[in-house]
Amino acid sequence: MRIFFSYCSSSVRMARIRIPSTVVILFVTVQTGFLLFMFARYSSFMPQAGEKPSQVHILILSSWRSGSSFVGQLFSQHPSVFYLMEPAWHVWVTMSQNSAKVLHMAVRDLVRSVFLCDMSVFDAYMPWKRNLSDLFQWAASRALCSAPACDSFQRTDITSEMACKTLCGRYPFSKVEEACKTYSHVVIKEVRFFDLKVLYPLLTDPSLNLKIIHLVRDPRAVVKSREQSVKALARDNGIVLSTNGTKVEDSKYKVMQEVCRSHVQIYETATLKPPNFLKNRYLMIRFEDLVRDPLSEISEMYKFADLNLTPRLKSWIYNITHGQGPGKKKEAFKITSRDAVSVSQAWRNVLPFQKVKKVQEVCKGAINMLGYQLVDSEKEQRDLTLDLVLPRRQNQFSWLSFNPKH
Repeated sequence: MRIFFSYCSSSVRMARIRIPSTVVILFVTVQTGFLLFMFARYSSFMPQAGEKPSQVHILILSSWRSGSSFVGQLFSQHPSVFYLMEPAWHVWVTMSQNSAKVLHMAVRDLVRSVFLCDMSVFDAYMPWKRNLSDLFQWAASRALCSAPACDSFQRTDITSEMACKTLCGRYPFSKVEEACKTYSHVVIKEVRFFDLKVLYPLLTDPSLNLKIIHLVRDPRAVVKSREQSVKALARDNGIVLSTNGTKVEDSKYKVMQEVCRSHVQIYETATLKPPNFLKNRYLMIRFEDLVRDPLSEISEMYKFADLNLTPRLKSWIYNITHGQGPGKKKEAFKITSRDAVSVSQAWRNVLPFQKVKKVQEVCKGAINMLGYQLVDSEKEQRDLTLDLVLPRRQNQFSWLSFNPKH
């Protein structure tokens, strides 16, 4: 019995050794296969280290009445671009009792989602069943006026807001996301960021390939343009000045002071000892340089954004910048054919010198830093032979002097 028991015990031990080893091998094989499957699935959604996402993301960073709608159209009309104009308007309207600083995070999150073509972010601001026409300034986007968002225009067409509103407004909102995913470039124009550091999480996000075009304009010209749209800007003014939802007319130029301060902050952050991840991802553009030499400046922007300037776009750009006169008050928020140089200089004939002096007081730092000349008298202001837009200083707006050791 003892011998038999010993034999049986040995047999059991051998069985215990043989069976688990087979199971373990099978289990490890299955587990390895599963992990490889999950890794491949995960990798299909996330870019590999050092690998850029397939889309290019461009943020046109500016302030109200600085020519940003015009610059936005320069990108919107490109057949490779999906463009949205100020989607963060929905955040500010929904939460208008907050300050701009408090809303920075919500605005940043919305912008990130739009760059990734995830339009479910708008559910928080537009909870109802909606159409394209519920999106702020949707008709300014050529991509939402052509296939696959709307069947009325081709991607290579130059579209107008009026025609788009007439033909495309009732298409379902789901077309926004559907269209976004079919473009190589996603471009957003925003006026609701006042601090470049707020954008650092987007600039370091591996799922984004983000570049920033910082558009500035002579503050005196901005004030002249703002006076054409006082009521339209009153709510935004209140948010900038933290008035708990109260609308404000900027008669004392407090908003202009904040706007000028933000341009200085953004420019200094991007050019004075910037972080390494900003290298080759920031471009300063002055509106005055743009209207004086459109094709050269636009070519620079397109090169920065990895886009090509097509013959049709060249023709459209010439026509849009060589119209008659500076434009009418009712066209303040429209892109129409105008004499662009006349637009940039209109403030010198329109603004009283006392207003110019006040603007120069609150925005002196920005005026000097961005390359504009102060005027000391009404005579200097009215003398159009005196050029108040200074030549770009060497490396002023470039990265040639960038030192990664700093």
